[in-house]
Amino acid sequence: MKSIKDLNFSPAGEYFPSPLDWRDIVLYSLLVDRFDDGSCRLCFGDAGVRDAVRSPENRQAFQGGNLRGVMSRLDYIAGLGAKGIWLSPVFKNRPERDDTYHGYGIHSFLEVDPRFGTVEELRELVSKAHDRGMYVILDIVVAFTGDNWAYEGDHFCEYSTELMEPYPFGFWRTLSSGNNGSCNDAVWPQELQLKQFYMRRGKIRDWKMEGPEAVEGDFDTLKKLDIRQREVLDILIRIYKFWIRTADIDGFRLDAAKHMDPLSAARFCSAIREYAKALGKHNFLIFGEIASGYQTIQQYLKGCAFCAVNGRRHHGFDAALDFPLSYILERVVKGFSSPEELRWVYDSTNPLYANSRDPGVNSVTFLDNHDRNRRFMHQNPYREQLVLALGYQLTSLGVPSIYYGTEQGFDGGGPDLHYVRECMFGGVWGAFGRCRTGFFDTENLVYKSIARLAAIRMQEPALRYGRQYFRETSTNGIDFAHPGDRHCTLAYSRVLDDDEIVVALNLDFHARNDFITIDFTMNEEGEWLADLLQPQFRVQVVKRHGRSSVQVRLGGLQMAILKKEKLCAG
Repeated sequence: MKSIKDLNFSPAGEYFPSPLDWRDIVLYSLLVDRFDDGSCRLCFGDAGVRDAVRSPENRQAFQGGNLRGVMSRLDYIAGLGAKGIWLSPVFKNRPERDDTYHGYGIHSFLEVDPRFGTVEELRELVSKAHDRGMYVILDIVVAFTGDNWAYEGDHFCEYSTELMEPYPFGFWRTLSSGNNGSCNDAVWPQELQLKQFYMRRGKIRDWKMEGPEAVEGDFDTLKKLDIRQREVLDILIRIYKFWIRTADIDGFRLDAAKHMDPLSAARFCSAIREYAKALGKHNFLIFGEIASGYQTIQQYLKGCAFCAVNGRRHHGFDAALDFPLSYILERVVKGFSSPEELRWVYDSTNPLYANSRDPGVNSVTFLDNHDRNRRFMHQNPYREQLVLALGYQLTSLGVPSIYYGTEQGFDGGGPDLHYVRECMFGGVWGAFGRCRTGFFDTENLVYKSIARLAAIRMQEPALRYGRQYFRETSTNGIDFAHPGDRHCTLAYSRVLDDDEIVVALNLDFHARNDFITIDFTMNEEGEWLADLLQPQFRVQVVKRHGRSSVQVRLGGLQMAILKKEKLCAG
């Protein structure tokens, strides 16, 4: 297909319904090229693979992962407790480039990149996931296209506030030698082959900048579309409606959403949401990558802001990736920041958590992701700290997302983003500095811990929907305060109706035996709370000076999830 005129939007049978609440779903984020290729390969620990050392020159090359590979690992992902698969973009990138393995340099919005597979394989993957009760979220790009054209003279152009007019358009990139063009030339659909549809303002200089430069500049070599033009935005809306209809997709994650103006983002979300409802997907998830602070994030969220045009309200994203929490949580668990900074995240001014009706519904939380220069475990010998951070993520507010390889303790880090995009299945850019080594060990500490925590989260509604309160602690049961350094038990409660679950994380390397405040009205003196991670471990409620508390002994870097024991009816 070369034109949006070729697209069919009529329903093609029954569609898989949305989950009632996305907080019920743990997401698993993966890069298709780096995850698996569907073939049987040697795994870590097998003879003959441990001395295979990777070369940095291979970090930007396609590794061969594909949709078949993702299909072959559905049981692996489900075993982790993840019911949502977040795929990197699968659309066709420029065929002459070998450095867009990530999928974001889109050449044709209407095709699956043959290096990843086919449309039929995408459909099959989604269908097989649905058969297991799993959902598929597609990473999409709305604000940019790939490097499909060049500025005049193929020169590098940089954003300038002094530029009064767009830079002159140079030429469409081509692979064909004739004048008739080919499917590998320019950009597709053909409706996007108009130079006036592009900002042509040059590359963004300062990635921390917000305002005109962020929404007008090119993303490195990716060319910025002028989505403020209604015609351009309508083309993109129709493209992505087509993919919902064609592949039965359950949600979208919008890449580089901070580089969209809020009105265009809200218009896009409103149109997609309505189309999904027409297909029976009444809770189609749309969340954005807004790598900024909460004040900026608030401008894009459905529950916090809206844009009105011609009397119609356009609501933005259902949720956003919680970048501030990611950075702070890592620093707190590792002891580099005070737990007070973590409490600040949940201040009532934070739009991701201020929704009292559905706390945390606007937040997709994460530790590692593909846009950071290092993973949580980079130069960190303590896997127990990773388990603590994941334990926090899976028992706190929000929709948790696990980045592929985190469950295997991947420790990538380096001078650019490619170092956190290791190959899971072998390849020449594997984890731990290796190549030709696969990592799908379901018996390692981190994988098993995530699976256990996800199971507890699923069985306890309070851990998914409950309000969250940080608790004061004490070493003597008399003097209580919120902890201020790493030598502490970080404790918080999730409260839903009359159900309180207390989570305690010992951030110290040494054992602690701290008292933790719990809800005075919900807990009677002498009642027992059991640890859902270790049911044989129990603590008793003590009431003193108008305060209820429990004394919780934890080993170094250990956690507990405490719930009141229910008495059996006589």
